[in-house]
Formats: sequence, structure tokens, C-alpha cells
Amino acid sequence: MTVPDVSELREGSRRRAADRPQGPAQAGVEDLHGPGGLPLRHYRPSEQARPLMVFAHGGAFVIGDLDTHDRTCRRIAHACDVEVLAVDYRRAPEHPYPAAVDDVTAVLRWARPAAVAGDSAGGYLATMACLRLRDAGEPVPGLQILICPNTDLTLSQPSIVGKGSGHSLDAGFLAWAIELWTPDPADRVPASPLLAADLSGMPDALIVTAEHDALRDEGDAYARRLAQAGVHVTHRQEPGLEHGFIQNMDLTSAQAAAAHERLFEDIRTLTRRSR
Repeated sequence: MTVPDVSELREGSRRRAADRPQGPAQAGVEDLHGPGGLPLRHYRPSEQARPLMVFAHGGAFVIGDLDTHDRTCRRIAHACDVEVLAVDYRRAPEHPYPAAVDDVTAVLRWARPAAVAGDSAGGYLATMACLRLRDAGEPVPGLQILICPNTDLTLSQPSIVGKGSGHSLDAGFLAWAIELWTPDPADRVPASPLLAADLSGMPDALIVTAEHDALRDEGDAYARRLAQAGVHVTHRQEPGLEHGFIQNMDLTSAQAAAAHERLFEDIRTLTRRSR
């Protein structure tokens, strides 16, 4: 494959975000700084306090920021009646593994949210941060919400080949991104949540995967491994959809829009349960 230009990818992602509808109005949206000066964006759907969700955006560890996922965070806050704290974590290649895991972990320690969520690479960061806290004997959020997550950096699951071309996430692009995130191949097994020796003590999980996604099998396998470790898991594979369906595909696909509504209902139910 042609090697992508990181700056062009980032600029293209920002341009696409600027062309989309903004998303639901909020009672308040505030840009602030968290631990170590990390940029954050806080969405409040109501003047009254609501359960807090920390959100880590997707983008293959390389692209994405507060603006690219602004509409998604607004929709989650509005539809699920939760406050959302979006994290502008450090990205590869300037900041490879474990920088972004460090950032999300620091925000969880600082904010003590009811839930942590993320799509794609953000889902990976959400669950890796939970593993980090668990291993340190520290409190973990009550719920982890993983949408089409990376969980196996070795790219050894069958859907990498079976769904890695002709759909929205190309296996070659994924391999390139993981090389930037973990330039030392020796890091990829210990940095893969699916390959962790023990998953007991992790938060309840909502894991949603997509039928035509190269990451489908590793997300499905992670749901099974969590359940086998005694974690309460709500898991669904969305038929007919591709990777990244949560990120604005409701604007062009009734099927994706319906999947969004199922996701929002699950979040509403599970955040109430975890309070």
C-alpha cells in the first residue's frame, strides 16, 4: 500500500468534521485541561449533574481529536443523559505506546467517572486504561463501552484477512497504524488486551462490533474472554455494518442510525445500573 501522510490524514479528518452537522445542543460545553495539561472537552446535557463518561476517540492511534468526534460526543451526551469528558490524548507517531494509555489512565484517576468509552483505537485505550488501574489495585469505572475496538495488536484474528479489504478499514492501513503505535514488535503481545493472562476484576462491559469489520473477531473474542473471567458483558455484533459506523454513518445509513439507537439504549440502561 502507499504509505499515508500523517499530516494529510489529520487535516482531511478535520475538514470532514467541519462539514458535518454540529449535533445536539448542550446545557454546557467547556474546553479545559486535565492532568499534565491534557486537553479535554466536557459536555453537559443538563444543568443538573449526570453520570460522567470519559470518552477516547478513534483514529487508528494516529488521527482524530476533540473536533472530529464532537458530534458523536454531543449525541451520546444528549441521547444517554450522561456527561461526556472527551480526551485529546497524545497520538502516534510522535507519541507511540504507551503514551495514550498513560493519558487516558491519568484522566480516569483524576475524574473518577462512572464509565469509560471509546471507538476503535479509543476502545482499545479505554480497556487498556482499565487494565492498568486494575493491575495497580486502584478503582476502575463501573462500565467500559467498547465500540469496534482493537484488542489484538498482533493482527492474528481471521477477520483481518476476511474483512480487511473492500470495507471501511483496510488491513494494510491497520498494520501501518499499529507499526506507528508500537514500533517495537515485542510490545504488541503485552499491549494487547485480548492476550492478557487474566481479565478478572475488569469493569462490566458493553462491546459492540460490526459484521464487515477487520476488527470484528478480536472484539467478539474479547467479549467472550471477559465473560469467561466473570465480567458481566453485554455484547452485540451489528449485521451489515462496517468499522466506524458510530462515527456519523447515521447521516447516510438508516441501518447505522438504528444501530446507534440500540447502542444509546444500552448505555442508558447500563449507566443507570452501574451508579
